[in-house]
Amino acid sequence: MNNPDILEHDELQTLLSRFTPAPEPGARESHLIEIMRSLQAHGFDQLPLPGHGKTLLRWQRLAQVAGHDLSLAKLYEGHTDALAILAECEADHLQDPAIWGVWAAEPPYARTRIVARQGSRVHLRGRKAWCSGARQVNRGLLTAWDEEGHQQLVAIDLNEPTRQLDSSTWHAVGMAATASVEIEFFDTAAYLVGQPGDYLARPGFWQGGAGIAACWYGASAALAESLRHYCCTRSADPHAQAHLGAVEAALCAARATLRECAAWIDVHPQADASAHVRRLRAVVEETASKVIDHVGRALGATPYCRDPHFAQLAADLPVYMRQSHAERDLAELGQQVADAAPGSWQL
Repeated sequence: MNNPDILEHDELQTLLSRFTPAPEPGARESHLIEIMRSLQAHGFDQLPLPGHGKTLLRWQRLAQVAGHDLSLAKLYEGHTDALAILAECEADHLQDPAIWGVWAAEPPYARTRIVARQGSRVHLRGRKAWCSGARQVNRGLLTAWDEEGHQQLVAIDLNEPTRQLDSSTWHAVGMAATASVEIEFFDTAAYLVGQPGDYLARPGFWQGGAGIAACWYGASAALAESLRHYCCTRSADPHAQAHLGAVEAALCAARATLRECAAWIDVHPQADASAHVRRLRAVVEETASKVIDHVGRALGATPYCRDPHFAQLAADLPVYMRQSHAERDLAELGQQVADAAPGSWQL
């Protein structure tokens, strides 16, 4: 009997293979949203919700898309995360056949405020930074601040004329096609999603954060395939084989941590997953850094210059990984470990 998950994997791979990277850099934004619409039309955006028994399958699909194109994965992860948030916050009534983004960055220079309300309909003023894909998607979930200073998740329609996109600060090379612009709101209509504070307090916040690590893993594994292919054709190169061995060990550790974390979330869907997800992201981030280093040292400049798929992933992955908060996340993880009962490292 055929495994439906394997069949779905193959169908998704076939669909992705139809869309080769756009040859012109300026055409990538429209190219990516075309792929997103195709994924949606074929139902590949309807991933299992995290914590519902198939969290690993959800992450496998994210990793698969990331191995094809990280800018696409950024849009895909944001859209599927938005659908999961709407379900968790019991706001399914806001769903429509749209492509969604999720924007929750809160730098000190950009703040979005709720300035008026009528029931669940509110109006926004201010600025939202780091809005990846805002030029491509047509709906968005974002964090705003209510009249009492509480954080509130809201849903917006990007077709609203009372908003303005500002891309003047976006100069990225890696992940350039995601166009993380800033949005200025001028009494823009929006709809409340959940209660104040729900965005950070819900279990799905950390569960969703783990999905980003799955994307890092998928891109790392795709880069590693170039080294595997090289070693298959150059069996007498012991240095390349040593690099491949190091890559195998790193990817194996990350894969095991992803599987362990997914299983834990499915068993404890309402629990605080912050420590598990921080540990996961730290392991996968370190793995990705090792893969980039070992593959580059083994293969030299050739794939960076002559393999467009490899070159794009290698440019995108270091930027995407900076969604990690690096030592800040490690410090938080260390504090959680310090407060835990002794013996947690026992095999």
